[in-house]
Amino acid sequence: MPASPTTRTTDLLVIGWGLAGLVAASEAVAAGKHVVIVDQEPRSNLGGQAWWSFGGLFFVDSPEQRRMGITDSLELARQDWFGNAGFDREEDAWPRRWAEAYLQFAHQEKRAWLREKGVGFFPIVGWAERGGYTATGPGNSVPRFHITWGTGPGIVAPFQAEVEAGEASGRLTILPRHRVTALTVSGGAVTGASGDVLAPSGAGRGYASSREVVGAFEIRAGATLVSSGGIGGNHALVRKNWPKRLGKAPKSMITGVPAYVDGSMLDVSADAGAHLINGDRMWHYVEGIGNWDPIWPDHGIRILPGPSSVWLDATGRRLPVPLFPGFDTLGTLAHLRTTGHDHSWFVLSQKIIEKEFTLSGSEQNPDLTGKDVKLLAQSRLGKGASGPVQAFMDKGADFVVRDTLDELIAGMKALPDGDALDAERVRYEVEARDREIDNDFTKDSQIAMLRSARAYRGDRLIRTAKPHRILDPANGPLIAVKLHILTRKSLGGIETDLSGRALAADGTVIPGLYAAGEASGFGGGGVHGYRALEGTFVGGCLFSGRTAGRAMAADV
Repeated sequence: MPASPTTRTTDLLVIGWGLAGLVAASEAVAAGKHVVIVDQEPRSNLGGQAWWSFGGLFFVDSPEQRRMGITDSLELARQDWFGNAGFDREEDAWPRRWAEAYLQFAHQEKRAWLREKGVGFFPIVGWAERGGYTATGPGNSVPRFHITWGTGPGIVAPFQAEVEAGEASGRLTILPRHRVTALTVSGGAVTGASGDVLAPSGAGRGYASSREVVGAFEIRAGATLVSSGGIGGNHALVRKNWPKRLGKAPKSMITGVPAYVDGSMLDVSADAGAHLINGDRMWHYVEGIGNWDPIWPDHGIRILPGPSSVWLDATGRRLPVPLFPGFDTLGTLAHLRTTGHDHSWFVLSQKIIEKEFTLSGSEQNPDLTGKDVKLLAQSRLGKGASGPVQAFMDKGADFVVRDTLDELIAGMKALPDGDALDAERVRYEVEARDREIDNDFTKDSQIAMLRSARAYRGDRLIRTAKPHRILDPANGPLIAVKLHILTRKSLGGIETDLSGRALAADGTVIPGLYAAGEASGFGGGGVHGYRALEGTFVGGCLFSGRTAGRAMAADV
């Protein structure tokens, strides 16, 4: 007969040890509560997806912005957020309130709170999701992307330290390899969780671990937090939730998160009465490349592109205005789904790649992650591409590097599905673009935007190459990059009130149940609406985790 489940009792139970879970647990321990954290993975994965992130954070009117000559305000940020989100559903009532609260947090307390914990920021502010529409449309009107000094590990570190200090003091217990399969409901309230104990695993961070069951557990708690992440590692679930407005779901995708980001806790939470909303809102990138040194299955990396590369669809046709690199992620995704192909192309020069290409992820940015100033100066300001980018140029299956356009097109066509490419169309698009460079005035909106971008000191220093003819051999060699759809974030999830309390379908609070992080759509069940402004995923985990942790501690 199977052994009886081990049973524990605690004040607060946290399911999932990603950033939101760590923040909530640290807040609860600081309030004097006893906490148990469970996660299905080995302890090597403490910190979850945030550890792998670039560590970008959205601030409003920060000292870094002001030093860079950027004029920002809460009013401008609100205009951008709501123009971007496009809230239009009854279910958006709580997400709207979360958006207002998060904007206040990003404008006022967020930076000082993190600075008190020892978190620092790279002085040059990035401009992500530039939009390119009107003032009330999608996109950031000004640069707001603040890179954490230390990237993802740097943002995880202070909260991990606080959690581990709580563990050392006996106030907190971490239980790896504990997979929750059910929330315990008694008298309409959630009173804990139960599930499987998985076999010990020595798998490294991000690598697949076994699902062998060796026991069972039950934990009784005064309050339970679901902070288990989204669905990006589960392609079947991504396709199931794929919205018609983005066209037909791709047959081929690569994966930007570890396989354990499987969405399993969403159904478990729904079974306990939690209301799941906005499941069709999601955030996937269109600049994905296959990792030449993969960790998880179908491991993809996102290019964080500067604005200069020529973006072509699979046939060689240039993407329409304003779908330039770094301008409108979901607008570009929706357009590319109309082409009948799952890939697209960047065409660029050596001068563009060495100035503009950054790869997302802590492991792809050893200078920033390792806080190495000397390496930072070499990689961001020196000649040539950075080490990680050069490694992809040398070893990545999606990169073609050639001296002439004919050779480049031949190399593109030689890649899988490259036969869709119309060589004459590629030549027509690139040559036409290059003719526009000869004058200070132009009808090419992308070139006009390049010149505008370089008026911002940050872009001129490290992000936007001086406009030049791509086909001029002096700027070569030529480079083409085959781009894939990269799964990443869920923008919907468990509906919550402003305290992080989970709500039932009728809008009532489910006693004892809370949600934070991606499992709650980063707050309320979808704080971003349809689109994200970037720098708001890690920040959403911080804010929703802090909010829920404080509320749970006050209620128990």
